[in-house]
Order: sequence, then C-alpha cells, then structure tokens
Amino acid sequence: MRQIAFYGKGGIGKSTTSQNTIAALSENERVMIVGCDPKADSTRLMLHTKAQVTILELAAQRGSVEDLELEEVLLSGYNNVRCVESGGPEPGVGCAGRGIITAINFLEEEGAYEDIDFVSYDVLGDVVCGGFAMPIREGKAQEIYIVTSGEMMAMYAANNIARGILKYAHSGGVRLGGLICNSRKCDREDELIQALAEKLGTHMIHFVPRDNVVQQAELRRQTVIEYQPDHSQAQEYRDLAKKIEHNENLVVPTPIDMDELEDLLVQFGIIDSDEDYKKILEAEENGTTVSV
Repeated sequence: MRQIAFYGKGGIGKSTTSQNTIAALSENERVMIVGCDPKADSTRLMLHTKAQVTILELAAQRGSVEDLELEEVLLSGYNNVRCVESGGPEPGVGCAGRGIITAINFLEEEGAYEDIDFVSYDVLGDVVCGGFAMPIREGKAQEIYIVTSGEMMAMYAANNIARGILKYAHSGGVRLGGLICNSRKCDREDELIQALAEKLGTHMIHFVPRDNVVQQAELRRQTVIEYQPDHSQAQEYRDLAKKIEHNENLVVPTPIDMDELEDLLVQFGIIDSDEDYKKILEAEENGTTVSV
C-alpha cells in the first residue's frame, strides 16, 4: 500500500485536483481518500454530496470515537473509492489538527487500510501547525505532492511545505514526489514551476491546464472523469495519475530562502524589484492585497 498526500495553498484547487486524480487512479487501483480538512470537502465529488459526515462530528454526538462503527464514517464513492473525513471542532474552539490524528488512529485500529493499493490524504492549506503536518510527521504519508501555480503566494506556500517535508524526512521517511501545477494561466507558468521544482530538488510531475469543464463538473458534484470521461481534461488527470502510479523520483527537498525565491520571480518578470516583493509580503502578513 502506498500512502500519498496532497498539500498546497488554500484556494489553489488542491481538493479538486486530488479528487480528479484519485478518480483516474481508481480505474486501475483500489483507493481510499482520507479528508484532513475541517470543511470536509475532500470527498464531495466522489460522494456527490455537500459534505460527508465526519469522524469528529459523529464522535461528538456519541460521546467518544470508541462508540463509532467503521461503516458509519467510511463510505463508498465513485468507482468504489473509499471515503472518510476527519472533520474538525466548532469554529474558534479547539485544534483541527486533532481531528486528523484521531481519524487516522481510528481507521488504523478498525482495519480500514486493508485491501487498499493507495491511500490519499487531502490536507488543509499550508503546513500551518503540527496537527496538519501529522501525515508527514508520523510517516503516514510516504509521498507528498504539492499543488501550486505560477502565482507568487502559491509558490511561497510550496516552498514552506517543502520545509515541513525536510524537517521530518529523516525521522519519518517522508519524501517529496513532485509539484503539480494547477494552471492559473499566468505568463510562462510551466517554465516558472519547472524552475521552482529544480530549485527544490524535485520535478514538476504534471502541468494541469485550466478548463471550464472542471467547474461544470464541480457544479454537478462530480469529477471530470465521471462527468465527461472522454474530455481532454479527463485525460490530463489520467496522465497525472499514471505519473504518480509509476513515480520513483522521491526526494528530500531543498527549500530555498526568500532571496532565491525573489530572484526567481524577478527572472520570470513576476515582480520588478525588491521593493515590490517587500510590499507583497507585507500585504500577505496584514491580510490585504497590493498591486505591483
């Protein structure tokens, strides 16, 4: 059994990319998705529903996770993909990372990982705390795929995630499997992400072009693989799934410092000067936007 995880900046299309890729992977492999986002949206396209009942939600109703039955939280979705969501606490209360730890321990104890070829963890945003880094920290996920784009903050997040992988690479054995560029139609986007990948010591495993069929499928709560299986975009996800299936380029990443990231952005014309870069970082810290 191979355990992979999809990480990436919030809003980058990580859950959409991961579910479409898993749908393609399920055509040849037995797969389970473990959603690690409190929004519980990591399996919605598989189950054709807004949100799956989560382990933490049901445990809160019953009193403890020990009162749950596996079949209550482990559902079968499109093409028999097994689906489970860890969930999270009430907004503003507690640590959402605990849901990931609780969910994975419960699934292991209940034998959910039996007869599976791939387990995919879909993890919230950046490596923002120890709880969200849990699949990396504990060696649960052996291969990390970072979903990014040619946008500056998506690359910034990708580099931060590489730092998290490096921190636990030797103790947990986790490796970076590559960057997935989920295109935002930025200038020279594929070249930029290939250059970033080289600096991180990895490769861009696939460039996913932008196509409106992805949104059309999402509105129907379906993956493109299910909605229009013969569409060229569906083939893109099949190509990505095949590359992951046969990927042997697993590395300990070499994250870069901010000066190197800035130089890369200047080289490709994303920003024009050091002052522009400082404005962008200050805006990100303040939660505002800036035009450069």
